[in-house]
Amino acid sequence: MTANIPAEPALQPLDADNQRLMFQVRPPDWVNPQPAGCYDLVVIGAGTAGLVVAAGTAGLGLGFKVALVEKSLLGGDCLNVGCVPSKCVIRSARAVADMRDAAVYGMQPPDPIAVDFAAVMQRMRRIRAEISHHDSVARFQQLGIDVFLGPARFVDAQTIAVHDRSLRFKKAVIATGARPTRPSIPGLAEAGYLTNETVFSLTACPPRLAVIGGGPIGCELAQAFHRLGSRVTVLHQHHHLLTREDADAAAILQARFRQEDLNLLLDARVEKVETTPAGKVITYQQEGQLKTVVVDEILVGTGRTPNVAGLNLEAVGVKYDSRRGVMVNDYLQTTNPRIFAAGDICMSWKFTHAADAAARIVIKNALFSPFGWGRSRLSKLVMPWVTYTDPEIAHVGLYEQEAQAQGLKIQTIKIPLTEVDRALTDGETDGFIKILHQQGSDRILGATIVARHAGEMINEITLAIVTKQGLNTLAGVIHPYPTQAEMIRKAADTYRRTLLTPRTQSFLKFLAKLS
Repeated sequence: MTANIPAEPALQPLDADNQRLMFQVRPPDWVNPQPAGCYDLVVIGAGTAGLVVAAGTAGLGLGFKVALVEKSLLGGDCLNVGCVPSKCVIRSARAVADMRDAAVYGMQPPDPIAVDFAAVMQRMRRIRAEISHHDSVARFQQLGIDVFLGPARFVDAQTIAVHDRSLRFKKAVIATGARPTRPSIPGLAEAGYLTNETVFSLTACPPRLAVIGGGPIGCELAQAFHRLGSRVTVLHQHHHLLTREDADAAAILQARFRQEDLNLLLDARVEKVETTPAGKVITYQQEGQLKTVVVDEILVGTGRTPNVAGLNLEAVGVKYDSRRGVMVNDYLQTTNPRIFAAGDICMSWKFTHAADAAARIVIKNALFSPFGWGRSRLSKLVMPWVTYTDPEIAHVGLYEQEAQAQGLKIQTIKIPLTEVDRALTDGETDGFIKILHQQGSDRILGATIVARHAGEMINEITLAIVTKQGLNTLAGVIHPYPTQAEMIRKAADTYRRTLLTPRTQSFLKFLAKLS
């Protein structure tokens, strides 16, 4: 056996919670095992996609020999620097907002509201550590998986190297994920900046924070940090936030940001960053003029770049693009038929639940589809997603412009939360449900929900699309009263009322006379 693997930089601060996390997802005394003669499956990357492929294969109890390779921390972005820490911070920020708005509900909040930012971040680290056992090296070892810590590199069509270990494989899965895109802004690197990989290491709240990028990550963290005490400025190069989202949904969030006094700089292109005694000076162009804003920290949220470097994909004939990642077909098979990929490395859907769903496709297609029989397709997935701002924005299926581009004739039903009793009692009327259905049919093509817990509501629409149940079925589903999800039934009832044509009404009158 070799000496212990090289240590990865520890998560900061190196307190008891982060040490507990590191013990689970990258034990400091770990020694890579002696490889088996040949693995049925070698999985490169232990984020969501890789973990699900490895655990799902080993958990079948069919005797498959599986190896899992991770160069950094098991759990990937989701556990360590993504979903889990961000939602912890967002929840604390929502508590601040609830206190701030307490007077509306007959309470007198303290003035000012004291936010203990260090305690907020300590809570996040504690919860992250508590969850980490699910993704731990020990758990996957107990599943019978050989875990190798270190960078993986293809050597030839049958071999992957990890340090001095050679792993022979029958099939392999690339699940190395993506990292924050580093924008080429002059002076940014010299001034220093945060990404989702480093922002959760903060222990003090930046007094002035610039967020470059008004996409989902930028919007979520901008609102959270503003509520926790930062004076936040969002610089976004387009004319409205969440450029790819439903325009009506983005408009509600944009109005909320302005109501909360976030500084929104739209149609703003960052030109350069300079460090001065007063702070980090960002020069940006807006309406043909050069302007500046001074901040203490800069958070970059401008997209994701796939992790393809160092894999030596050329050695095994796997095509890739530095921007789009590994090239796969609809079965998640690379240009080498014995090598598959899943997750952020190869998919435009960069969500944890998308990686999970793709991993299940890989297990089936790689191991249980001889001669290509019965393979599952990525394109058949019905993928919901949520931007976890307040209010949340959830979507599934097609947007209006996508349906129109496909030549579909559509109709739209929109119910505002102001028409939902529970939203009125909750004081949460900023939002709506918008359902897109095929003209002349109750077939649901897509839906957007804007509400404080929209992510919990979109599942009903997703289920309807997956099971091919239309608005008529949803109208017959009893929804508890009062709930905000009742607006789904209201939308379905609105569709039913469109069926009351004069001819239908005449027929109903005839039936009434006979009854």
